[in-house]
Amino acid sequence: MLRVTYIGHATLLIEIGKRRILTDPNFDSALGRFLPRVSAPGIAIDALPKLDAILLTHAHADHLSFKSLDALPAGIPLFAPPPIAKWLRKQGYGHAVPVASGEEAVLDDVSIRAASATHRGNRYGVDRWRSAANMYLLDTNKVSCFFAGDTALSSDTTHLVEKHLVANGRSLDLALLPIGHAPWWKPGFRKGHLTSGDALTLFERLQAKYFIPYHWGTFNHVTSTAFDAIDRLRATLESHPLHPAVKILEPGTSFVLPTVAV
Repeated sequence: MLRVTYIGHATLLIEIGKRRILTDPNFDSALGRFLPRVSAPGIAIDALPKLDAILLTHAHADHLSFKSLDALPAGIPLFAPPPIAKWLRKQGYGHAVPVASGEEAVLDDVSIRAASATHRGNRYGVDRWRSAANMYLLDTNKVSCFFAGDTALSSDTTHLVEKHLVANGRSLDLALLPIGHAPWWKPGFRKGHLTSGDALTLFERLQAKYFIPYHWGTFNHVTSTAFDAIDRLRATLESHPLHPAVKILEPGTSFVLPTVAV
């Protein structure tokens, strides 16, 4: 079984196999003082079902909320890139578990493999040693899900899927990919992020069965609104051949991978 519920921004509830995994939890009402949340979390943090693990991709404040972590269970593994896990453990989060690029963590029937994302993820300008950012492939050997965190489109972005699925004659079931938008005068944006067009291209390269976009509709940003990226994606999909395979979820709604009778 594979079910994904969009909570908001990069926070998704992934139910895969027999496990429930929460990604990059952020239930905050704003990012800092000036970037308010424009839509409530699709599931309130105190209404979440019992979780089995938390995935963190990097240390940016929109992906790592200490307030949210404090409200979540401390008795489950909190998987993160090694520099982030080390930092979190020093901050009192003893359940932080390092997963480096190329490594695998096993959660009962779910394999969680990590690879480096093309994204500088340090939280502050002076902490470059915390810049590591992960992408994750979740796999039960029956169903699979790729969570990209934040990343750019590069020749390495498909490596996890190619090595662990395609090379074994399998295809990716679900690609969870971020979408963003920046004005023309911000060309550096694509060095560490996907535009909606980049995400569609990555979806095609991954040869996944379905694509769910995230990182939209939650926070306004300095150079774009919360809905710029999704508006552009919707406009592109009107004439795109892969339109039926793109599942846009409003906060609180879910997608369940269709089962194929044998």
